Amino acid sequence: MKLRRSRGRDPLGLRRVLSDRLLPALVAAMALLAALTLAGARGAADLAARWEGGAATALTVQLPHGARTDRPLAALAALPEIAEARLADPARLAALLRPWLGEAPALPLPVVIELRLARLPADATALGARIAAAVPGATVEAHGVWVARLLALARSLEAVALAALLLVAGIATAVVAVAVRAGISARREAIAILHALGATDGDIAGRFAQRVALLVGLGALAGTLVAAPVLAGFAGLAAPLLGGAAAGVADPSGAYQFWAGLPWGSLPWAELALLPPAAALIGWLTAQVTLRRWLRRLP
Repeated sequence: MKLRRSRGRDPLGLRRVLSDRLLPALVAAMALLAALTLAGARGAADLAARWEGGAATALTVQLPHGARTDRPLAALAALPEIAEARLADPARLAALLRPWLGEAPALPLPVVIELRLARLPADATALGARIAAAVPGATVEAHGVWVARLLALARSLEAVALAALLLVAGIATAVVAVAVRAGISARREAIAILHALGATDGDIAGRFAQRVALLVGLGALAGTLVAAPVLAGFAGLAAPLLGGAAAGVADPSGAYQFWAGLPWGSLPWAELALLPPAAALIGWLTAQVTLRRWLRRLP
């Protein structure tokens, strides 16, 4: 016997036992957490990539004022770890130091050579020692030690975010399983009667799975839509760390300009778009497995 699948019929009474409020609300909250977690993982990955590709490979070498630079530049360029060695612009250095030293510094500024490394060194201290040996009298400012620690922190945050995402998915699965079991308990007699009349396990489980997938998908969509402006606001605050401009704070009359100025394009739209269908798939699979296991116990 096949259950009729017309839109107007609900032989199992699933619209009453599977609430269209509680389950979507719970899933929406978990989808919001999942969206925040995804954005956190993406942000940590972007920060790690920026540090590793930028500040992580930058060193500076300071020489006394008036020192010759042709031999130090040649010696530094000959090192295999160094991709580029160039003199820092004195005007730019003066502009950077102007807030502390004023327009006319009383002390002569040293000669600064900027180095760009080919890759992040495994031991920044050892590399600094080799640079100091190649250029006697030079002072090496190696940022690699601190950047390596920041990279480790960013990678750890990324791993924690992914673990939290798996935890949210596990909790969502448990919530759906509990909701399905509650629906089974409420419609136990109807399910047993339809099963005894010849309804297949696949048809009964499919009814439950379709209803659950719809509710879970709608809840995840609502949570994702709520998360989008929150993530855009966070992205605006974090933009300076990623090389962008921070979103300005607008007065009440300029609220539209504030929201329009947020970095919407920096959001992980692909991952966010996958949240509702992924949640619906989790709900469908959980309902199928839960109900089929219960149906196997029927005579």
